[in-house]
Amino acid sequence: MVSVMGAAGTTPEPAAPAHDGRTSLGEVACRYRAGEIDPADLPMIAAGALAAGLDTPALCELAGLPRNAAAGDVRDLFEQALAEAGTELPDPALARRHALHRLVLRFLDGEIDPAGLVTDDWWELEAGTAEERSFVRLVPQCMCCLDYTLQTDRRTWAAELRIAALALTTSAPIGPGC
Repeated sequence: MVSVMGAAGTTPEPAAPAHDGRTSLGEVACRYRAGEIDPADLPMIAAGALAAGLDTPALCELAGLPRNAAAGDVRDLFEQALAEAGTELPDPALARRHALHRLVLRFLDGEIDPAGLVTDDWWELEAGTAEERSFVRLVPQCMCCLDYTLQTDRRTWAAELRIAALALTTSAPIGPGC
């Protein structure tokens, strides 16, 4: 499996199964595009993809870069490696929607409490479904706004979030991606 590390200081996300390296590389591309992966982590991720059996010239070169390599060089090589592997870099809006779905799953699994959902700019998300809009509408813009924006008490809010999260996870898939 290729381990995918979140942004610096965050908990690593579970890795996707690496059937031939392409599956996990596609997920990495999506998480990278959504801003969940620090470019400094890409050389180690590339090394993991090589170990999983995916072998392209740019991927080999990327895996050989040090963690402190120039971010522009890392990004260029990563995007070249994706192209060589036949994996497209997803549209940023689609990648962000996938990130929301991953966040919702972590919330439902108890990894994130309701207040932990307020740590990102989900209110800016270009939601593509009614279920996404329903969930995002319940997440305030910031913690200081939490008490001002809630129409109900925190317990009711948490229950409403859970209901919206369950609806989101049972809705139709959002399309190609991660």
